[in-house]
Amino acid sequence: MPAQKPQIPAVLDACCGPRMFWFDGADQRALFVDKRREACTADTREGRREIVINPDILADFKALPFRDATFTLVVFDPPHTFSGKKGWMAKKYGTLMPDWRDEIRRGFAECFRVLSPLGTLIFKWNEHRIPVSTVLTLTPERPLFGQRCGATAKTHWIVFTKSAAPAL
Repeated sequence: MPAQKPQIPAVLDACCGPRMFWFDGADQRALFVDKRREACTADTREGRREIVINPDILADFKALPFRDATFTLVVFDPPHTFSGKKGWMAKKYGTLMPDWRDEIRRGFAECFRVLSPLGTLIFKWNEHRIPVSTVLTLTPERPLFGQRCGATAKTHWIVFTKSAAPAL
């Protein structure tokens, strides 16, 4: 009997980092992608902490190695701060570069490219430095709805749906 190809999960986490918000960081229904693979420790107010970033696939969210319309759900939680590269926030979440607008614009475009028609994109953003209203101008897609959360209500979870494929 011929070997079967491994099936790509229906869910993509395009920049998974340490998988902080997942109930199960090893959930087989999702494919975890990040541009870095590392383990590091940092001293925080809560004590010494470890962060492990171990994606299934090493890739940048601006150039995803998947065919168009591969996933029914994409999670896009890009870096949202300019913290120094050695700080805890930078190690945990990554950092924005000076050309961050272009990076986020390209990230949105790639996430929508690999999203199937009528698929859902979940976008997470923290207004630590940049208002969500500014970030939403970087995609022509319109969000459906969103929710603020966190101690300071600066974290936004925003839901988009991709339109159906154009009629031929």
